[in-house]
Amino acid sequence: MADLHQTPTSLCCCRKSLPVSGGLCAGEPGRPSAGPGPGPRSPRRPRVDVASASNFRSFTLHHFHLDLRLNFAVKEMRGWLVLDLVPVQPGVCTLVLDSHPSLLIHSIDCKIPGSGDRGPEDPVSLTYRVDPFTDYGSSLNISLPTGTRPGQRIQITVRYTTTDGPAIWWLDPELTCGRSRPLVFTQGHSVYNRSFFPCFDTPAVKTTYSATVRVPEGVTVLMSASRSSYSKQDRVFQFSMEFPVPSYLVALVAGELHHADMGPRSRVWAEPCLLSCAVKKLGGSVERWLGVAEDLFGPYLWGRCDIVFLPPSFPIVAMENPCLTFIIASILESSEFLLIDVIHEIAHGWFGNAVTNATWEEMWLSEGLATYAQRRITTEAYGEAFTCLETVVRLDALHRQLRLLGDDNPVSKLQVKFEPGVNPSSLMNLFTYEKGFCFVSYLSQLSGDVRRFDCFLRDYISEFQFQSVVAQDLIDFFLSYFPELKDEAVSQREGLEFERWLSGCGPPPYEPDLSAGGALIGPVQDLCDLWRGPAPPDPLSLAPFDLSSWSTFQIVLFLDRMLDRSPLHHEVMSRLSSCYSSLLDGLNAEVQIRWLQMVVRNSFYPDLPRVRVFLHKHTSRMYTVPLYEDLVAGVMKCVAVEIFYQTQLRLHPNLRRTLQHILFQTGPAPPPSSPPSTPPLQPLPAATATSPTTATASTTATASSTGTPASIALLDVNVSA
Repeated sequence: MADLHQTPTSLCCCRKSLPVSGGLCAGEPGRPSAGPGPGPRSPRRPRVDVASASNFRSFTLHHFHLDLRLNFAVKEMRGWLVLDLVPVQPGVCTLVLDSHPSLLIHSIDCKIPGSGDRGPEDPVSLTYRVDPFTDYGSSLNISLPTGTRPGQRIQITVRYTTTDGPAIWWLDPELTCGRSRPLVFTQGHSVYNRSFFPCFDTPAVKTTYSATVRVPEGVTVLMSASRSSYSKQDRVFQFSMEFPVPSYLVALVAGELHHADMGPRSRVWAEPCLLSCAVKKLGGSVERWLGVAEDLFGPYLWGRCDIVFLPPSFPIVAMENPCLTFIIASILESSEFLLIDVIHEIAHGWFGNAVTNATWEEMWLSEGLATYAQRRITTEAYGEAFTCLETVVRLDALHRQLRLLGDDNPVSKLQVKFEPGVNPSSLMNLFTYEKGFCFVSYLSQLSGDVRRFDCFLRDYISEFQFQSVVAQDLIDFFLSYFPELKDEAVSQREGLEFERWLSGCGPPPYEPDLSAGGALIGPVQDLCDLWRGPAPPDPLSLAPFDLSSWSTFQIVLFLDRMLDRSPLHHEVMSRLSSCYSSLLDGLNAEVQIRWLQMVVRNSFYPDLPRVRVFLHKHTSRMYTVPLYEDLVAGVMKCVAVEIFYQTQLRLHPNLRRTLQHILFQTGPAPPPSSPPSTPPLQPLPAATATSPTTATASTTATASSTGTPASIALLDVNVSA
């Protein structure tokens, strides 16, 4: 690895020649103010959220409370939900919530506080019906009491039981890391928390919440909440989130969890067998990264920044639940990927959690900005060369995906228009992250100075914190913040029009200059060039390249680019194996999986035992699905079937169904149950590109381009939400 303490410099320079504005930061002493006029602005409200069946625009939701009892024996949560809301439109006689067929509704009643002469009236039982909506949810239609008026506060109580909904993952002891106690966690991104509790399941609605959770003895419960308490006598955990959040950021995990403090506001949680490793890997880094982020983007708004490591069944790499980030334990093997994943989720504390995309069609507002912020943090903390290397790995993957899908595929738009019924999670992809990152980098370049753009982002957070926005809010704020750019009509520059960025298919119109990473990237490309011929290079030419001294991202980039050249001649594979396979055996899973995919794609049988060992060890989706896809696509399907039968009892049922579909094509692919998580390396596994989801290795979804439906076969990518 390069020196991680070199003096950081600006990350974003342009490959194309762009006129720039002055480099003064608005609001600095002695500097001209470039900020917007006084007074906060209200973000635009989305016209429609096709992923929600609810009538959320008809109500203001002030707060909700969950009261749940967890039963591990029968794998259910039973209790009630209380919604504190106010109708805002006249003539509204029905409350429509997002729900799911796995939610069993027992009863619904209503209170109107203060409506009686001597205090609140007794609850009134309400009638309701459940209607189909999509394959990922249903609509719960509740008839409100006659005479309900706009501005009148009402409390709706829904008593229900969860069963086997896609948001709730029950793990038997053998599927946990310790294999001694069961565990349950929820994963709500993007539209799955409607199977956790009835809700306005749209990012356009934010509210505070509280929760009471009753559990068996020996179980610890954590939630994405700013405050918590525990009554040991009653085995009851109490939680409160004091800041408004959208429904998808409500998360829970319960099991045998222990903790260690990493700083005054950060703590790591894990099963006992994982805790010491997690603490060793993270140390005091979280507080350091938080401090860098605050210097760039303003105060961290959430109080706590805790992290919980979850077993390999966790369906994505990481999830930015406020106050409590969820991360898959498998990534602990790969220190550099762990670093990127955690920093990306920290960046979501500002971009995604504090200011949220109002619809899933503009998910890039969270993921593109968080990816840019992640790279600003790593540039400040570890230097520009490190950041450029990681970015090259990711942009390589973006262009790899474009080659697969085609430049005219509507999924490559930043703003993908969903057809009703399309699951937003099925369209989560690298464009959301990397094309979004490139657009934000372009805005930074236009601003004339990366520090000035840091000021803009800090003020953007201050302006819209705890609100949900659309892309036009960001653009309008940018043009008002930099009025000289508005006067120059930068949004209409030929080939770089903002509308083209948002609605155009294909690659980013602009990518940042990554030449500052040349000292790390150059040797990788030089080594790739040596191996490009039909015959392997001679030992003398390979002597200067010592992979044992390379960083993980350098080796990953080398293997990615060699994978792009597959199939390789048998003689080349044989020489690659003799040079590197023993070294790669001792490295982390992110490196090993790439080498093993080369083995499988090139039918290199001498190294097939390494594939067996890897799949017997690793049971997470991010490492199993890509290898099984490649085994089946080649001539090794019988090997894949044999390994599957030997390991299936250690696989989560959702992953087992996915692999059965890959191996046997038995019926339609299982519907996604969380965001596309991990690679079949096309695109290859990458760091954190989140948001954000995964039951299949290839997901078929439908999007609309100028109103015309198009079938999109989208391979899973390795994303954290």
